[in-house]
Amino acid sequence: MADRLTQLQDAVDQLANQFVASLYYINKHHDLQTLSATDTVRQEKKIEGDQDPGEKEVDPYPADVFRAGQKELAQDLIIKEQQIEAFISMLPGLDNSEKDQQDTIRQLEEELMAAEQKRKEAVKEKEAVLARLESVIRSVKRP
Repeated sequence: MADRLTQLQDAVDQLANQFVASLYYINKHHDLQTLSATDTVRQEKKIEGDQDPGEKEVDPYPADVFRAGQKELAQDLIIKEQQIEAFISMLPGLDNSEKDQQDTIRQLEEELMAAEQKRKEAVKEKEAVLARLESVIRSVKRP
């Protein structure tokens, strides 16, 4: 499993992608409306070869479908933000002083040295057993 910082970075990247997708959805599927009497809806001229003939710049959805899509995107953003908050709360830092972190590192180093010593003893034991096995095999003669 990835470390906490990598998980946090991945979640932030996913949130950024969700923001972009949300903006694209709103820009692509909003209803063309004027907000005041002086507003006009701009009609951009198409340059040949610039845009796919079947692709519209704005493809408005019905109001209820558009609102449902917005609500779903907003819920996804909130869930991702809560995930990020959970990852942040798991990070060491504010509630752990530098001394506490150094003590934890020292303790982990001691555990690592003890495990390494056990590993070395196991390797020595393995080599001794292999040497005994080899001597037994060599001492066996065919009848």
